[in-house]
Amino acid sequence: MMTITEKAAYIKGLVDGIELDESAKETKIIKALVDIIDDMALSIADAEDDIAVLADEIDDIEEHLEAVDVDLADVEDLIYDEYDDEDFDDCDCDCDCCDGCDDEDYEDFEYEVECPECGEIFCFDESVFEDDEPLTCPNCGMVIDEIEIEDEDED
Repeated sequence: MMTITEKAAYIKGLVDGIELDESAKETKIIKALVDIIDDMALSIADAEDDIAVLADEIDDIEEHLEAVDVDLADVEDLIYDEYDDEDFDDCDCDCDCCDGCDDEDYEDFEYEVECPECGEIFCFDESVFEDDEPLTCPNCGMVIDEIEIEDEDED
């Protein structure tokens, strides 16, 4: 299949190959039309080249954007994982049972206990003694049977 520039050159060759009367008005019109077709074919070929270059650049940009997207996802994972795992600074409690609560939320906690299995310190209130469920460590899940409770008034 011929390109548009090849077709334009073919038509120009046909016109040059037939012996047209150079003094005839029709010959001047035909040669002008062939020149226009040749110019248009060259412009279209240049535009196709430019489009090919732009398509390559778009492909490169898409690859770069995909890489940035993957990197951003990794950064988001790091940030949100650290954010979820951190103890929040607005907690004045010494235990790790608080995840960003205000001090008002700790008014219900009356006792602290350290898990003998994992060493996690967590808080609980008197309602634990009222329930029939055992006290379990929120970190490792160990059931804590014996609890030493120090009365603050006895000091």
